[in-house]
Amino acid sequence: MDIPKNHPKYESLLLRERIKECLNEGILSEVGMTAHGRGETFDYFLGEKTTKVADRAIKAAAIMICRAKNPVISVNGNIACLVPKEIVELSIIVPLKIEVNLFYRTLEREIKIKKRLEKYGATTILGVGENANESIPGLDSLRGKVSKEGIFNSDVVVVPLEDGDRALALKEMGKNIIAIDLNPLSRTSLCSDITIVDNVVRVMPQLIKEIKKFKDKRIEEDIEFDNNENIRKSIEIMKNNLIHWEEKVNER
Repeated sequence: MDIPKNHPKYESLLLRERIKECLNEGILSEVGMTAHGRGETFDYFLGEKTTKVADRAIKAAAIMICRAKNPVISVNGNIACLVPKEIVELSIIVPLKIEVNLFYRTLEREIKIKKRLEKYGATTILGVGENANESIPGLDSLRGKVSKEGIFNSDVVVVPLEDGDRALALKEMGKNIIAIDLNPLSRTSLCSDITIVDNVVRVMPQLIKEIKKFKDKRIEEDIEFDNNENIRKSIEIMKNNLIHWEEKVNER
């Protein structure tokens, strides 16, 4: 589809086209399109930009990732579709392990996601086929299958667009969870240690930038971070945007 660059929703429409292509290629499940659409709604409420609140959460996440002993990023179809290049770059600069994890898990989809990431330079991808050789306690779905060297023995897990049950189960295992979720009210957002309420396509480049800055300083750095306050402020931003738009409608 030829989308004019001056279209007010140019970036959003480009992402929709990418999602459609990944669905046709079998990387994305059909329900993944629903998840993307729901995210678009919250992004609209957010103002379709990275807020100062999200920027602070990204900085806190960068510090936590850099200090982790075995950090892992969990990759599903949507994430592999939207930010494959950034996932690989993140895995190199930290370094951090990449693990494929799917709710609608099939070996065929795992392999397709693996090949997509390899196309962008990934060399080691966990959680594919027999490498998903451990199970998260108390989680009966196929998302409970994880790699022993990856998520199972991780201390920090980055979970973009995560299933709530799995995020809670990971917390019960003692993991530190960094969520990237446009919905501040999701179970994943509420149970995570750090929730970045923002679009993953904006978060990942900024997260990479912050990690590079942190590593270049080679000094200890701390940031006071309260995830409950972070979520409250994110909801406040959405609420204020809605009030502003309502006022504009009433002015007509």
